[in-house]
Amino acid sequence: MSAQRLATALVGAVLFALPCSIPVGAQDRPTTASRPKRLLLLAQSPDSHPKTTHEYLEGNRVIARLLQGHQSIQTIVVLADSPWPDGPELLENADGVLLFLTEGAKWISADDKRLAAFQRLAQRGGGLTCLHWGMGTRDTVPVTNFVSLFGGCHGGPDRKYKVTDFQVSVSSSSHPTTSGILPFEIHDEFYYDLKWPASRVGLTPLLHVRLDDVDFPVAWAWERPDTGRSFGFTGLHFHENWRRLEYRRLVAQGILWTLHEPIPAAGLTLDVSDAELTLPATCPGK
Repeated sequence: MSAQRLATALVGAVLFALPCSIPVGAQDRPTTASRPKRLLLLAQSPDSHPKTTHEYLEGNRVIARLLQGHQSIQTIVVLADSPWPDGPELLENADGVLLFLTEGAKWISADDKRLAAFQRLAQRGGGLTCLHWGMGTRDTVPVTNFVSLFGGCHGGPDRKYKVTDFQVSVSSSSHPTTSGILPFEIHDEFYYDLKWPASRVGLTPLLHVRLDDVDFPVAWAWERPDTGRSFGFTGLHFHENWRRLEYRRLVAQGILWTLHEPIPAAGLTLDVSDAELTLPATCPGK
């Protein structure tokens, strides 16, 4: 089975298995020499967090909505629960990947074939994005592999996080990913004091918060040594925060940047309806 058909089949399985999901799947287009860039939006089933938090699948549906007007990108929402045996094949045919799932750093290293597929994607210049717990691991061992791919990692027993009202500042207003974003206030859970590569050459903090008189990056863009690009944002614990234009812009523009797509200087116009952001009344496992 071709990777494109496999991806479409997987998306169909997700929609069938999870009827309470917003019905957004692969934007199926023929494969040609000038085919759209394939972006995998990797989600998982609900974890131990309460409803309205860590809404991976619904969050990825929102992202797919935000990007659906970009004809140069084919978004493919995939449920990536382990063991995810078809994952390496999908990764081989992807141009970019977004992780919004449980303990993403641990999950990548949990399978040697999966890790190798991510490393090959990076080596050929693929775009890599991680959101919230998608950059996490309770264990220390997976940190090194993840940092080499994504730049930042919320990992190990000394990892730090806080839920409160934050004043968020823009660290780099000239970077394309922060176009149209001004300082703002938000209630969220941010990870901070992350693990970083030994060399931060090419790594640009995008947003930061101040805690204990120290400015900590909570979003970053990384021009990797392999010539690819990585973007990460530690927020989005609460699904409600997709209602904020700053969040929608940051995530959509960060993804586009990793795929070397243009971003308007004034920022993307990303209107969404209440219905598209409202969670289903009931959902299995929550």
